[in-house]
Order: sequence, then structure tokens, then C-alpha cells
Amino acid sequence: MSSRTVRRRLRHGDVDGKTSEHVDIQTSDSLNEPLLGEHGRDKNQIEEYIHGDNQDLWDEKKKERMHWSLLFSRLISQWVQWLENIVVCSTSLVGRLVALPSSMQNGRDKPFYMSPLQEERLQALRKRLEVPFDGSLPDHQDALKKLWKLAYPGREIPPLKSVLWKDMGWQGSDPSTDFRGGGFISLENLIFFAKKYPDAFRNLLNKEEGDRAEWEYPFAVAGINISFMLSQMLDLQSGVPSSKVGIRFLEILAADESAFDNLYCVAFRLLDAQWLARRASYMEFNEVLKLTRVQLERELILEDVSTIADLPAYTMLVVR
Repeated sequence: MSSRTVRRRLRHGDVDGKTSEHVDIQTSDSLNEPLLGEHGRDKNQIEEYIHGDNQDLWDEKKKERMHWSLLFSRLISQWVQWLENIVVCSTSLVGRLVALPSSMQNGRDKPFYMSPLQEERLQALRKRLEVPFDGSLPDHQDALKKLWKLAYPGREIPPLKSVLWKDMGWQGSDPSTDFRGGGFISLENLIFFAKKYPDAFRNLLNKEEGDRAEWEYPFAVAGINISFMLSQMLDLQSGVPSSKVGIRFLEILAADESAFDNLYCVAFRLLDAQWLARRASYMEFNEVLKLTRVQLERELILEDVSTIADLPAYTMLVVR
């Protein structure tokens, strides 16, 4: 297992300014130094100057001290913030520090360093997640055609807008309208599934296993939902993952650049198994998807899991 990761933040207390100064002013007859530059004043005039009509001058001095104290405090705070940004945001050879929940540390403050390789692969995965599907782009159109060819090797590829796409589980005659928040990565995930685990892919596509409901989940649209669910579960779109599941995934990602795609395939197979076990129908799809997420989270944090192939659910990808 790779070392656990911790993101450390600088902590600093409030920076206080100077405290109020107490000034003792001697008003005895022996006073022989000019007071605040004033000459020719007797004792009563001095007392009146200090405590009387000239109180505003003392207030101005106090305000001046407070002004400089506040300015100094702000400068110190800005300097500390600047230092914090350097420590938190910079990337070095030892990697970036990330926050790790105490439950992942077994009660200890063990620092975990995200390696440059992990960070590089995480950033690459994030870039994939940010690409929306665009049916007007030739490479996106080609990807759709590639998926069809993998799914139905003996059938002619239909036009990009055709009712034949419903055979694959798209909801309408134009698959591009079904992607919504799934993005282009969800199409890449389906293609990966079809290429890497063709038997399991066709098993789910054709609903070959189990006693099925009359109103089944649509295969392709279910795949888009699974891609989105995984990105949420692994906390991939909000800074550096800090959950148990997110940290474990980073460890797996270091060893397997295709960890997300492989996990997608496991998730799809697991979802179908949950579907059959519950004898679910279309209206229960979201509930089954949530159960699939819970099961994946449980399996990912098992101590002996260091690759996607170590997940208990991975064995279901091998169609008997």
C-alpha cells in the first residue's frame, strides 16, 4: 500500500496590535521640560491642557497608534496568507499535501503525499470529465459509430439520428440528447467496456441474464448515469479528493491509469446484479444506482484492495 496522504494547512492565531500605553505625566512644580512643545504654561494650564479642552489632541494620538497597529496587523496577516498559499498550492518532487480524514489515519496524524504521478493522472482524468459531448464534432460522431460497431459487429451503422439507436438503450432517435451532464467520458467508458470486457458488455446490452422486468433500464443511458455517479462518489470535481474512497482511488490510480474506466465496468456489472436481486423495474433505477454506489464504497475501502481487480465485485465481469 502506498503511504497515506495528508494535506496540511498553516494555522495562525489572531495577530494583535500594540496594547494601549499608560502614560504617567508629572505635574509637580519641578517640571522643567516643555510638555508637548508648549512653553510658558503654569501647573494649572498644564493640567487643563491634559485633561481639559485639548483632549481631542490625545484622541488623535490614540487614533494614530491604532491606525499603525491595524496596518501592521494587516501586513502580518497578508504575509501569513501568502506563505500559506505557497505551502498548500505549490507542487514539488515530494508531491502535494492533501487532507486525510482521521478515520483513514487510524487515529494518527500520518502525512500522505500525493505523488507527481498521482497528481498528473488525476488532472488528466479531470480534463476528461470536463469535456461535454458535442454531436457536431466529427471525433464525437466517430466515437458513437465505434460504439455501435462494437455492440453490433454484424449490423450496418445507422445515421446519427435514427430510431435504431433505441436498440442500444438511448431514449430517443438522437443519442446526443441523452448525454446531458454525463459528458464525453461516459461514451469513452462504454467503448472501453465493450473493448475490454466484450462478453460482459454484450450480456448487459442484450439483458441475457436473469428474470427481467417488462420495463427494463435503458442500457446506454444507464451507462451515462454510472459515469456521473462515479465522478461524484470519488469526489473528482471538487479539489483534491479527501474522502476514504477518494484517497483509496488515488492509490489505485497510481498503479492503473485506466482505474476509472475499469471501475466503471465493475459498477455497471454490479448495478445489473442489484437490479436482478431486487427484481427492479424502470422507476426504481435511481434507488438501485444508490445501492450500487454504497456497495462500491464498501469494497473500495477494504484493507486488501490495492487494484480494481481486488474488488469482490470484479469477479462478476467474468461471464460464466
